[in-house]
Amino acid sequence: MKGRVTAFLATAALLACGLSPVASPQNPAPAQKSATVTRTTAQQSKEGERRFQANCGRCHNAPEAISPREVKAVLQHMRVRAMLSAEDEQLILKFLAP
Repeated sequence: MKGRVTAFLATAALLACGLSPVASPQNPAPAQKSATVTRTTAQQSKEGERRFQANCGRCHNAPEAISPREVKAVLQHMRVRAMLSAEDEQLILKFLAP
């Protein structure tokens, strides 16, 4: 529990300071977006991990234990700052909170 709280507070502190990720977003081509619908959960989680590393990993480590609700709240704040697409957000959510 303490690790989850620490990870959440660290993320909240970054947001409060107005810090933004350095990584540029990796937006998929339109053909890739339609393929996402047919992916399995395991494939979505793996793709979410790849997108987390590409968009978030330069500034953040993946939290070990954080609730889906907390992940969703943090992602909604970081989506604007990191210029994540809605698909990026959903795949990263699937990776962080399966």
